[in-house]
Order: sequence, then structure tokens, then C-alpha cells
Amino acid sequence: MANQRLVQLLSLSFISCCFCVGIGIGVFIRFGQLQPSDAATTSTETEPFPFAIPEPTPPPGKEHLDTITIKAVGDIIPGTNFPNYRLPRLSNQLLPKSVRAYLQGADILFGNFESSLTNYPYTTKDISRGQVFAFRSPPVYAQMFAKAGFNVFNMANNHAMDFGKVGFKDTMNNLEAAGIATLGHKNQILYTEANNIPIAMIGFSPYNIYNSIHDLAAAKTLVIQAKNNAKIVVISMHAGAEGTEALHLKNQTEFFYGENRGNSIKFARTMVDAGADLVLGHGPHVPRAMEIYKGKLIAYSLGNFLGYRTLSTNAQTGDSMILEVKLNSAGNLVSSKIIPVRMDKQGIPHIDQRFQTVKLVRYLNNQAFPNNPVKINKKGEIIVLNRK
Repeated sequence: MANQRLVQLLSLSFISCCFCVGIGIGVFIRFGQLQPSDAATTSTETEPFPFAIPEPTPPPGKEHLDTITIKAVGDIIPGTNFPNYRLPRLSNQLLPKSVRAYLQGADILFGNFESSLTNYPYTTKDISRGQVFAFRSPPVYAQMFAKAGFNVFNMANNHAMDFGKVGFKDTMNNLEAAGIATLGHKNQILYTEANNIPIAMIGFSPYNIYNSIHDLAAAKTLVIQAKNNAKIVVISMHAGAEGTEALHLKNQTEFFYGENRGNSIKFARTMVDAGADLVLGHGPHVPRAMEIYKGKLIAYSLGNFLGYRTLSTNAQTGDSMILEVKLNSAGNLVSSKIIPVRMDKQGIPHIDQRFQTVKLVRYLNNQAFPNNPVKINKKGEIIVLNRK
């Protein structure tokens, strides 16, 4: 009965990445009839965006010992060998050198991992149904991500259980054997440290088998506990509808194919009220707006980072970022910037010299928070105002 119940829970998310394998939902943004290429034209500013990405951030020196640097990316699916073979000839093709260079220099390098690192042959999903996907990647890929610098992966999402409890445990064990901590387990607070600053991380999703975004009381209890034992609390939030029609953030409960995906704004702000210092959102498969709420940065969705022959790259589903955030030992925001990324047609990320994600997020911020949008300059730097 327990296994039957688990399968029933998993089947609730049967449209687990509805725009996987190149299928997009709503290629155009219907709000205001904005076309995919028009996000940059919504600004009234005439100064051109730079078409050269600044050099990668150097490793922190002694003068930065009272801060930590967090870099975060969104959804990651490094190809699949189930039910058919969709993997690159060489695994190092998945993360080009130019991208790996910008992943360096972080105390915490975070991503949302939406596949399974297992050889287990049986999926819990009925993939004969339309738009139902189960992803399985080679266990050796864990080493590739570790070499790129990743040290925390969220697993509280709708693909971590694609191969059931066995696949989930294999994925967790393979990642942790490579030095990548896993986030999102039920009642888990992940404690770590950088520059002698205690850090706590907690992962949430819409599913009760993980820490649930629907149980605000339990979520607040975890955050308060974390804040009592660490200086900095970082939240990973898998929430919101999916696809280009979900670009525009709303302060209301979102549904996706009948599944309750939560109210991202309400949840994120509640976490900050409880003591969180940074909220990293993922799951919608497109970038979303950001806000600074009570001095804390909330990134509502980081977009698709890597989706080799699995995730759509149509329109804004191909836009994402490496979000760099510096926090001081009190958890206050020191600086942050968007390093724009664009996936090619195969779903491989590349640094975007045209700054499309920066333009898009600026537009989305103005739409979501017109009275107090986050200020982002043309280099992607988030301007922190009224610092003390």
C-alpha cells in the first residue's frame, strides 16, 4: 500500500516538464502580446546593452572573508538514456568551457537537478501517456558536475522520483559520493560553512514527500530552527506554473494541469519573514521576476540551465542565468548580478553576449512590481539601494 500511495503521489505530477523534448507551451507571451524577441524593446531607455560579458569573478581575497558568494542556476537535465538514448557523445560537451569559467569562484554553487543518476531499469511513471517523461542519466555524470564546481543540488522536484525510491537513493548517493550535497529531503536542514560563516539551506516543493510549500507553518518552523543555528539561511523553492505563459508572476495560487503549484510570492515572503536571507526559485522553466523584500533577494525562477535534448529551448524557455549573490556574515545582501545564459537548440548552455535574460528580467520586474522594481543595470548588476 505504501508503494501504491507513492506512485499515486508521483502520478499527480504526470505533466512533469510539459515542455520537455522540445515541446513548448505558449511560444508567445500573451500578456500585452509581447513577442519572444520583443522583451528588450519594452524599455524606453536608448543606451545600448553591452555585447560583451564581464570577465568571470576572481576568487575572493582576504578582504572578502566576511562575505560568502553563492552562484545559482535553474533546472538541469543532462540528457537521458531512457526510454531511448539521448546523451552527448562526450559528457564534457554539456558544460562548455566558457560556461564553466563563470561557475567558478563560488562558496556555494547551486542547481536544481531534475533527472536521476541511476541504472535502475523501472520507472514509476506511465510514459505511454502523452507528455509524461521519466529522465535517467548516467551515474558518472555526478563527477562531471562536481568538477564544474557544483556542491549543492536540489532534489525536491517532480523528477527526482522518476525511478522511485531506488532511483532517488541512487541519485542522492552518487551525488554525495562526488561531493555534492543534496537538498529538499523531508524535514531536512542542510548545514554548511564558508569563510567561518555558518550557512543553512532548506529545499521546498509542492509535494508532501519533500518539505511542502503548502504547509507554511511547518516551513516557518524549519526556517526559524535554521536561523537559530546559522548566520545565513538560503531557501530553494520549486514552485509555480510552467512555460512561457507562466513568465508573469502573480500573487496568487498557480495551477499547472490541475496540480496546485503554490503561491510563489506568498511562500517566498513568508520565508523571509521567518528569517530567510535568500530565496532561489526554479521549476517554471522560464526566468521570472526578482524582488528585494525587506532587504532580501528573491529570485522567483532562474529558468532552464541545461536540458540536453530534453527541455524546450523555444522562446524564453531557452533563456536563463547564472545568478551571483554576495551576502555578508549577517545575511545582508552586498551585491548580486545576472550572468545571462542561452541554451542552444540541443539544450546546451552558452554565455549570452546579447544579454537577453537581463533585458527580459528587467521587463518582468517592471510588470510584476511596478511600484518597486529591482534595479538592474545594463551589465546585469542588481543595484542594492539604501545600504547601511
